[in-house]
Amino acid sequence: MRGDLSFHWDFGELPEPGAEADVLVGAGGRVAGWSTGAADLLGYQAKDILGHPATDLLHNRPDATSLQRRTETGTRQLGPVALRHSSGKRIDADVWVRPMTSATGGHSWLFQAARAETIRAHEFGRSLLRGLFTDSPFSIDVFDTRLRFVAHNETQRRSGVFRGSDFTGRTMREMAPPGLLDMDAFEARQRQVLDSGQALIHTEVAGGIVTGGIVAGGPPREYVWSESILPLKDRSGEVMALAHAVYDITQEARSRERLALVNDASTRIGRTLDLSRTARELADVAVPQFADFVYVNLLDRVFGGEEPVTGQPLEGMVLRRAAHRSVLREGELLGAVAEGEIDGFSTVPGSPFTTALTLGEPVLLSGDELYAALTEFVPERAALARELEVHSWLLVPMFARGAALGTAVFVRFQNPRHFEVDDVLLATEFVARAAVCVDNAHRYGQERATAVALQRSLLPQRLPSPTAAETASRYLPASGHTSLGGDWFDVIPLSGARVALVVGDVVGHDLHSAVTMGRLRTAARTLADLDLAPDELLIHLDDQMNRFLDERSAEDLQRGIAAGATCLYAVYDPVSRRCVMARAGHPPPAVLSTDGKVSFVELPDGPPLGLGGVIFESTEIELADGDLLVLYTDGLVRSRERDLGTGLDLLRETLTQTPPSASAEDVCDILVDRLLPEHGRDDMALLAARIRGLPEDHHVTWSFTADPELVAQARELTTRQLGEWGLNEEAFVAELVVSELVTNAIRYGSEPITLRLIRDRNLICEVSDGSSTSPHVRRAEETDEGGRGLYLVAQLTESWGTRYGVRGKTIWAEQALSD
Repeated sequence: MRGDLSFHWDFGELPEPGAEADVLVGAGGRVAGWSTGAADLLGYQAKDILGHPATDLLHNRPDATSLQRRTETGTRQLGPVALRHSSGKRIDADVWVRPMTSATGGHSWLFQAARAETIRAHEFGRSLLRGLFTDSPFSIDVFDTRLRFVAHNETQRRSGVFRGSDFTGRTMREMAPPGLLDMDAFEARQRQVLDSGQALIHTEVAGGIVTGGIVAGGPPREYVWSESILPLKDRSGEVMALAHAVYDITQEARSRERLALVNDASTRIGRTLDLSRTARELADVAVPQFADFVYVNLLDRVFGGEEPVTGQPLEGMVLRRAAHRSVLREGELLGAVAEGEIDGFSTVPGSPFTTALTLGEPVLLSGDELYAALTEFVPERAALARELEVHSWLLVPMFARGAALGTAVFVRFQNPRHFEVDDVLLATEFVARAAVCVDNAHRYGQERATAVALQRSLLPQRLPSPTAAETASRYLPASGHTSLGGDWFDVIPLSGARVALVVGDVVGHDLHSAVTMGRLRTAARTLADLDLAPDELLIHLDDQMNRFLDERSAEDLQRGIAAGATCLYAVYDPVSRRCVMARAGHPPPAVLSTDGKVSFVELPDGPPLGLGGVIFESTEIELADGDLLVLYTDGLVRSRERDLGTGLDLLRETLTQTPPSASAEDVCDILVDRLLPEHGRDDMALLAARIRGLPEDHHVTWSFTADPELVAQARELTTRQLGEWGLNEEAFVAELVVSELVTNAIRYGSEPITLRLIRDRNLICEVSDGSSTSPHVRRAEETDEGGRGLYLVAQLTESWGTRYGVRGKTIWAEQALSD
């Protein structure tokens, strides 16, 4: 190399990686070669430094002797050396030297220098490469543009996928086990990066099910990887290769799945307070995300609504199927045990069910262990399990408040993954959640059964069948509530073949409302026995309601319990065919006449019960035989989406479309089906009465003056009428009753005096007069000449009583008729 030769030194692969500057020093100690890196580092151009003494490059010339000695002794790394920049600035650099001999035998030295920070960066780079290609947990591959393997790191070399395989120059499609990846999608991602030059970072890739596992001898499983594909470009920017960084995130993905299942269970299980539906929700959550078949068995006591027991041996306790769910069609698997039936596998002493409930711990069985248990306890189900190739069976006991409730069983046969420890923990987690909900549903069921019994006891168990009306009723609780409510209805037989029809509505849907309703219904029946007019009866009910309100506690006042009630009371007389009614804040009754016309009774709207000091007004209407009277509470016509006016229009329209000859039962069904919304409604009471008047020949009326001699005439008329009715056997008692009542009216009453006989299911005798004096039954002394009349009437008849009209009173007595 000539000293005056100016050239750019390009070594390709440098002898000492990381060097920034290369300087060739000849035998005379002069600079013989100068690289562009040296120019960048020290500021000298080749033409300015070639041929000059190398010592000119030292910041301290006295260091030259030491460097020369160390160079001659063969030291390769000279260590830190202070160099001088062309500007005179000091540059600290590490320097290496390599002796060189030319073809002619001449000696020279190649000096290489790099600043300290460059050396550190180089070391970081080497550490990075060592970490990526030697110690990294990532599998790193390099593919050429034809998607063939070029290189891979030690992690990939050690992995079970390519262990011991020579795959350089081959594609992933040629090397990967069957089912490992969707190769079309994989190569599409590679080509996308080749074409765009843009990296694909952190693509989550789900691997297929690999039979035998990726690792030799491992169980079948699914894999999930995080994949990044990076383009490797040359100096011109062209993509020359692809680098793949892949990390197995299967466990992380499984953890996310399990967390999602727990969250799903927390929102989907226990949405209702229905026992069977809660068990079904548990099965729905687990299939197919967690298991291929799930069934929930509950202890017979829990299934039947009884209180679960604690601290008692569970051996021999019966488990009944509450719910199940399968990935197969109905009948392929579920036919083994139907819902509601006893699970025979669980009843055998020593079965896994007894073990799990006794120890309070899950039981996990492999396929062979399950086959053995089934063969021992229920052989008929072992064949089904083998046919389905069940390989993993998990039983989790269900406890709440320290009491055993039942079990949940999870089965896998299509999903190739076996249940793992984390799966057992997950199943235990949402079974515990379900246990709380099942316990709540069970306790709610008990409370609801009590509520239903209370409600039924407060409502009429069976409506009477008066001659005056064919009646039918319906009661439905509010949607979303228990069966407790404040609506009620009643049919009350009255004297004179009359009948009272009542509907009422107490505010609220709780125990207090139901109790208040029961008290009001009892009060209404008691007041009805006094034969009060409808408006008077409502006044007394209003007083009763005020007493109930005065009895409320401070807590009840704060909660607004039973703060009021509405009521409609109607009395129909089949003899006169007149109906008198009054209402207290209640919707008006509807009438469907025999000609198909529908009308609402124009009835004065009194205020609700409980305000006090209110006067109610009554209205009297005439009803023809066959007319239908419909009484109801506002739950039938009003809801969250429908106001009262719209509801009444819909009621009118529905009744108009109802055949006038339809029975009262059919009318109730039609109204409930067409008017009641599924959600957002109040509780509802409905009472329909098909009116029937008494035939003209079933009643007769006579008038008398206040003449005692007319008593005999009254007896004669009675005997004659009973003969016409064919009631000769009842004539003797009837004569005594008529004689006594007419005598009392003549003696103690005032004109006008009337006698009416009514032939209904009983023989009814009514004597009316213009006086309001009330008779009383008393036991006459032995020396008394009279005073035994009403006593005899009470003894000879089924019932008797007094009712008051606008003017005067009526004393009546009912006498049973023989068959």
